[in-house]
Amino acid sequence: MPPRFFSAAPLLALLAILLPTFVLAGPPKFTLANVYQKGMPLEGYWVSEKLDGVRAYWTGERFMSRGGNEYRAPQWFTAGFPEHPLDGELWMGRGRFAELSGAVRKVDPVDAEWRKIRFMVFDLPLTGATFDQRLARLEVLVGKIDSPFLAVVQQQRASTHEDLMAQLEAVTGDGAEGLMLRLGSSEYRTGRSSDLLKVKQYSDAEAVVIRHLPGKGKYRNMMGSLLVELQNGRRFRIGSGFSDAERVSPPEPGTTITFKYYGQTATGLPRFASFLRIRNDEPSR
Repeated sequence: MPPRFFSAAPLLALLAILLPTFVLAGPPKFTLANVYQKGMPLEGYWVSEKLDGVRAYWTGERFMSRGGNEYRAPQWFTAGFPEHPLDGELWMGRGRFAELSGAVRKVDPVDAEWRKIRFMVFDLPLTGATFDQRLARLEVLVGKIDSPFLAVVQQQRASTHEDLMAQLEAVTGDGAEGLMLRLGSSEYRTGRSSDLLKVKQYSDAEAVVIRHLPGKGKYRNMMGSLLVELQNGRRFRIGSGFSDAERVSPPEPGTTITFKYYGQTATGLPRFASFLRIRNDEPSR
């Protein structure tokens, strides 16, 4: 009797569905990225666009922020969403972070604003499963749901540094923030690691506003720069990246802001620091 051959595809699909249980105990803990540097090995990584959105954790019932607060999405927005936790970002499109942030932080959601938003999923919080396996299950899970407000972030295999830089130039030229790399063999773990890497043309960080420094010349009677403090306690000034409206009404002392910079000075401070946005992605209470 001749041997019987079978396809492994159905078995792999079954394994994708029967993976270990989801992780959820208390407030969500997120995976955090290190920064990609030339020379880092790219074998086994997936690459996707870095979305300019608000990080959110779908618990199976509601959206939670990094601070453990709820984003109050309308019921129609999450209709049909899976009962399983999902890790992703609420996203309105490239270059629309301020508009998005204003919409998702409201106690009473505005339907017209939420109709412009999508929940872009890039990971499945699972223990005992690699990202390759989690991605397979994620695509099966979301593929069964007929919702215009839920989608999986497109992933493709990374190849060479040169190809990665070409992709980076292409997406940033179209208004994207950058790229993300996820190691296919990595398990889901919270905290910062090189399992997840961000690829950008500049670095970014956060600082707390200490006080406003007065402007001169065309910025007379306006804010000229901000004195800010890093987490390590070091202080420096940020004087670029502000619109005239932001100079008239600058971020208040105590506010956390995000800034971009290009390397560090000889003393270890951010070089060419420029204001990006107020870090205001936590929902109102």
